Amino acid sequence: MTTSAPSPSAVPGFRRNMVTICAMTATIMQALDTTIANVALPYMQGTLSASQDQVNWVLTSYIVAAAIMTAPVGWIANRFGRKKIFIVCSAGFTVASVLCGLAQDINQMVGFRLLQGVFGAALVPLSQAVMLDSYALHERAKAMSIWGMGVMLGPIMGPSLGAWLTETYSWHWVFFVNLPFGIVTVFGLLAFMDETKTDAELKFDWFGFGALAIGIGAMQLALDRGEQLGWLESNEIVIEAIVSVIGFYYFFAHSFTTSKPFIQFAIFKDKNFVGGCVFMAVMGLVLYSTMALSSPYLQNVIGYPILTAGLLLATRGSGTFVAMMLVGRIMKYVEARTLIMVGMALMSVSLFFTSMWTDQTGVSEIVIVSIAQGFGLGLVFVPLSTVAFLTLPNHLRTDGTSMLTLLRNVASSIGISIVIAQLTSNTRMAHAVLVEHITPFNNALQMPNVTSAINLATDSGRAVMDAIVTLQATIIAFGLDYQMVMLVTLCAIPMALIIGSSKATLRAQAVKPGADEHPAVME
Repeated sequence: MTTSAPSPSAVPGFRRNMVTICAMTATIMQALDTTIANVALPYMQGTLSASQDQVNWVLTSYIVAAAIMTAPVGWIANRFGRKKIFIVCSAGFTVASVLCGLAQDINQMVGFRLLQGVFGAALVPLSQAVMLDSYALHERAKAMSIWGMGVMLGPIMGPSLGAWLTETYSWHWVFFVNLPFGIVTVFGLLAFMDETKTDAELKFDWFGFGALAIGIGAMQLALDRGEQLGWLESNEIVIEAIVSVIGFYYFFAHSFTTSKPFIQFAIFKDKNFVGGCVFMAVMGLVLYSTMALSSPYLQNVIGYPILTAGLLLATRGSGTFVAMMLVGRIMKYVEARTLIMVGMALMSVSLFFTSMWTDQTGVSEIVIVSIAQGFGLGLVFVPLSTVAFLTLPNHLRTDGTSMLTLLRNVASSIGISIVIAQLTSNTRMAHAVLVEHITPFNNALQMPNVTSAINLATDSGRAVMDAIVTLQATIIAFGLDYQMVMLVTLCAIPMALIIGSSKATLRAQAVKPGADEHPAVME
């Protein structure tokens, strides 16, 4: 039973701070796991005696389970209570993480990762809903800047932390690291969080959920395994694509013809929320696709060790951190859509300079560009997370956070699949174009310094030349990928006009009696 909230001045700051810490630890715990295990896969493969295809399921099982179970989070929280579900999912995720670290074979690992994804799906949307309810309307920007640090910094810091834990201890610790976070979250929620109102009469749309789960699950499988299996050249990918289309068809057909659909489409009547969905999808695509490109670029093209590459990429997190702290303070003076447009423009500029990287790019340039890109991400994320829920009714908030998380995850999967597929295709095409110039009639190849180093008449000389051509083709392909992501980011900038005036909305709601000024999770 929910206790009515007192006036804002009577809300104990300590209790709210404790709820904030719990929400943040849950967010960091889940966000880290989206990337921290990637660097440990080669080590797992050896220890668990798994093939490359088998060990890839360590990532696939988690992604698919999390994507499917994100959708029903809103209904589950409304039916059984947000506090109960938050505690159960935090405890379940922690236990599953420990079990992953203790796995003895690949089958156990995949099963425990599946379980981890099921419980982890609710952590980010529930933590965001808790943060929104814990702060009065005029403090929402501050709340989202705090919460956003966990969401954004987790995936950025994951690879470097995973590399350090794996090299210093063992791959098991990329999972054991969740244990202290989980303990803090569970006991903190038990002690400080109040339960929300529940609706025992709330019916579950099993057909709608089943159709959506099939559509999302099949799509995630196809996206995750498409590059490895050759996309539509593989019967598995074709079948998964067909099943996904059928699942989504039945989901939408059912949703528009039933009185109580699985997803409350009322959330899409809110203009600010729709704008938030568009930009959150773009954010997911940009953040994760650039991460998927930058790490192999630094390691395979420039030649940095995995830990050094992770530390260089982690500098993006410092830019994000500074931007989020700044935006939390200035949002009351600057329109949210203005900050979003400036942030997207800064991201576009940084992506342009990233597309100019070569195998000779220095550390200082990498750090400067990474910090700028992180700063742009921070400028976008906080106002986006705030304005998306500015005018959304309170009873739709958990559904909204679930949908926003789902869209970000799906967009990130699509973005990663597209950039990796384009990388392979562009490398092949660039290699073919460059090879055309390797002929006896090319004057550049007849220069003394070239002929003394590379003798194309020998097998070893041709192998050296092929390696050089492949490297340059790879650099070109990476550059084209970064430019593609840059264009997507640029095209999204005008869409900020969808979002209404955040300052006007705040002023209008501030004069309403009880206009969402009372936090809902504290006594």
